[in-house]
Order: sequence, then structure tokens, then C-alpha cells
Amino acid sequence: MMNEKLWRIGTTYIPVSNIELSVNWYVEQLGARVNYQDDDKCILDLANQSIFLVKAPSGQSANFIDLNGEEHFSLTFEVDGINSLESLRIELAEGDVRVGELEDRGHAGRNFVFYDPDGNKFDVWSELSPDFKEKYSLVER
Repeated sequence: MMNEKLWRIGTTYIPVSNIELSVNWYVEQLGARVNYQDDDKCILDLANQSIFLVKAPSGQSANFIDLNGEEHFSLTFEVDGINSLESLRIELAEGDVRVGELEDRGHAGRNFVFYDPDGNKFDVWSELSPDFKEKYSLVER
């Protein structure tokens, strides 16, 4: 039994300047599924989470500047293995998505970053969490 007070993150909010453009991008590039959409927001199913795209003024993003003055992402997506990571990076790059190089950050697996049309920066990691693998029976027994 979990002893945590909070059980999971249910929703993430991402600022976008154009709902229609962003919805199309998230569906086409990332395979998101639209649950609800109006002029001010869209609710997507993406990566086992509810993602709200919220209309905001141009120039807003979910990014922040870290202690070293570097722009930092606020979300890391996970894929199952280095081959999946490399394939996704190639697919996004071929879809004219701004992607970073594969990185070795000194921990298990590899990462790369990518950006949505509004400059929201996201990270992708080649390792699925053990709890996720177990919950969805992705662990070899």
C-alpha cells in the first residue's frame, strides 16, 4: 500500500498561443488523442496523462531558467529503450520538429529534448520507470 498523500499527477497544463495549430501538432507529431476542445483550451490524452493545452499570450511557455542560466524543460516523457528513443527522435526531426542531440547525462539510458510550436521544451528518456513496467505487465518475469 502506498504511503503517499498524493497518488499521481492527473493533469499537466501547457500554454499555447493557437489552440487549433497546437492540437493538430500534438495529434500529428505525438499521437495525442483529443478529449475536448473549444476556443480557449483542449484536453488531450497523451502518455497516460491528461494534457490541457491552454490559450495564452504569445511568448508564454512551461520552460524555466535553472541556476546555471539554462532553459529547462518541465516534463520528461519515457519510451521503452534506446531504439525507441532513437526512432522517435528521427521521426520528430523528419516531421520538422526542433529536436536536440542524444545526450548521456550520467545516469541510465539516454535523453533528447524537443520543442512544440510555442517553444515548450520537453525531454524524452529511454527508460520506462520500473513501477510503470510492472503495472502494465511490461516486465519479463
